[in-house]
Amino acid sequence: MVLSCNNISKSFGDEVILKDINFNINDNEKIALLGNNGAGKSTLLKIIVGQLSMDEGSVTLGKNKTIGYLAQHQDINLSSTIYHEILSTKQHIIDMENKLLAMEKEMEHLSNNELTQHLESYTRLNEQFHLINGYSYKSEVVGVLKGLGFSSEEFSRKISELSGGQKTRVALSKLLVQKPDILILDEPTNHLDMQSINFLENFLSNYNGAVLIVSHDRYFLNKIVTKIVDIENHTSRVYLGNYTDFSKKKASIREAQLKAYLNQQAKIQHEKQVIEKLRSFNREKSIKRAQSREKLLNKIELVKEPSSSSSTMRLNLETNIDSGKDVLEVNNLSMAFNDKELFNNISFFIKRGEKVALIGDNGTGKTTMLKIFNQLLSATSGSFILGTNVEIGYFDQEHQNLDPEKNIFQELQDSYPSLTDTEIRNMLAAFSFTGDDVFKEISKLSGGERGRISLAKLMLSNANFLILDEPTNHLDIESKEILEDAISRYTGTILYVSHDRYFINQTAERILDLTNKSLINYYGDYSSYIEKKEELVNIYAPKEDKEERSIEEKSDNKLSWEAQKEQKAREKRLEAKQKKLEKDIEKIEKDIVDIDEQLSDPKNGYDIELCVKLSKQREELDTKLNLLYDEYYSLEDNI
Repeated sequence: MVLSCNNISKSFGDEVILKDINFNINDNEKIALLGNNGAGKSTLLKIIVGQLSMDEGSVTLGKNKTIGYLAQHQDINLSSTIYHEILSTKQHIIDMENKLLAMEKEMEHLSNNELTQHLESYTRLNEQFHLINGYSYKSEVVGVLKGLGFSSEEFSRKISELSGGQKTRVALSKLLVQKPDILILDEPTNHLDMQSINFLENFLSNYNGAVLIVSHDRYFLNKIVTKIVDIENHTSRVYLGNYTDFSKKKASIREAQLKAYLNQQAKIQHEKQVIEKLRSFNREKSIKRAQSREKLLNKIELVKEPSSSSSTMRLNLETNIDSGKDVLEVNNLSMAFNDKELFNNISFFIKRGEKVALIGDNGTGKTTMLKIFNQLLSATSGSFILGTNVEIGYFDQEHQNLDPEKNIFQELQDSYPSLTDTEIRNMLAAFSFTGDDVFKEISKLSGGERGRISLAKLMLSNANFLILDEPTNHLDIESKEILEDAISRYTGTILYVSHDRYFINQTAERILDLTNKSLINYYGDYSSYIEKKEELVNIYAPKEDKEERSIEEKSDNKLSWEAQKEQKAREKRLEAKQKKLEKDIEKIEKDIVDIDEQLSDPKNGYDIELCVKLSKQREELDTKLNLLYDEYYSLEDNI
């Protein structure tokens, strides 16, 4: 066992947050902690890592086990660079490496007797270094950083210059390189694009340790976890399996609970009618029988009514009028900001009733394209045409359609005066605003809360063409399911940007992938597209072709044809040199491993002349390797 939570309870004042939480985490288990927004998931994580006290219960960590915690808000060294902050997690390896180098230098000045003892110490230390993958720690750091979306050019950036999302990625990179016995991750896929999420999925699936994850990314959970701890009504229930297994089991349990509750209520009602009937006879015998039955009724252990699931709520997306058959036609659309070209000569069309997902890595121009269609930005070149009777409803991430002087309830009531109070509350409940929460002032809401209000307003707009930018951000799983159900029944047209792959699978009939400045058009769901993506990218958006074209089009950036040609030739020379350096580094690292294996071989332990020779060779190789690494990173900064 790595960690055990026993009867954990926590309240803030009179408000109960957690009550009798129980679960265990075993070696190498991958567990998800689920619950609606406000259920207490982050509170429980803080209790586990000791940042928050509990009212009752205990947390037991296995002997000599270590915890790594990724919170939603990070505390990292702002003065460090990205690369050196991650490299600092390997300080124990760096110290060992420096000690080995120092020992190798000492060998030159030792007598034979001293050298024999020195070599034994060196051999033991070298074996330890080899066991902890000391010869690959730099490549491990680089691999994790690149996997989580940092380019080589960003390695030297100061952390103080980064956005909040980038700082979270640095903190996550640091944890993955540290490799604690248990990783505790609070919303790790936030701020990651799809490519980085795929890397994280593969990393965690093969992670030689336990993982506890809080996430609303159901696709991610399906691929990673084998056990789920669900927090509902302040307490916990454990389910074996991934998210799909959990969803089916929870629905089955809720159905059984509801059936048992309704059956008991029917029996109680029947018994009350019998008692009332017996009392109505007004005879001593019948009254005694009534009293006897009433005593038995009072002793019944009542079945609790299962909490109502918001996923049973249905919201309707309506349209005022139908649009024409052709909703959007895009012709040769291009967009660039200063020297950076986002996309070039994009053309596609959307027909009435289609539900289309626009996907792509961060920075490819997805949000920019949506803003162009809403006339908030002008394209560099090209055009688009909206069809007949098209009415756009736009959900953006800035939520500028909200009045900060109103409260939540007033915002919806004033925007849609025909709605009843019950209808407004039902809509708000679907997006996790219940009770007195509906009277919170807009100005005091978080970005996530404002997003949910904007989405609620959009669903009431009656537009026939919805353009949505990351509509599931900050939604819990039940709210996502309500939105998915509403979209699936919507008769209008939808174009949306999302990184939520489960949501895309549930709602999109067509994928537009903005990649390599081009657009890949695929009819089908996300899962089937991913299976064919590599082939489609090679056919419709090959990277090399786009790079060549972008160089040829540098005339827009005031580069002459000769300058373009020279720049292209220079880049090719640098790339060729970089490839050669990679081969040289690989060869030297292999030679070092060979030497270390010879030094570790007991047969060579007493051959002092050979050991000294090998140590000198290794020192020379280390010097060459460090120089090659410096040259390699210097080249990357110039490509």
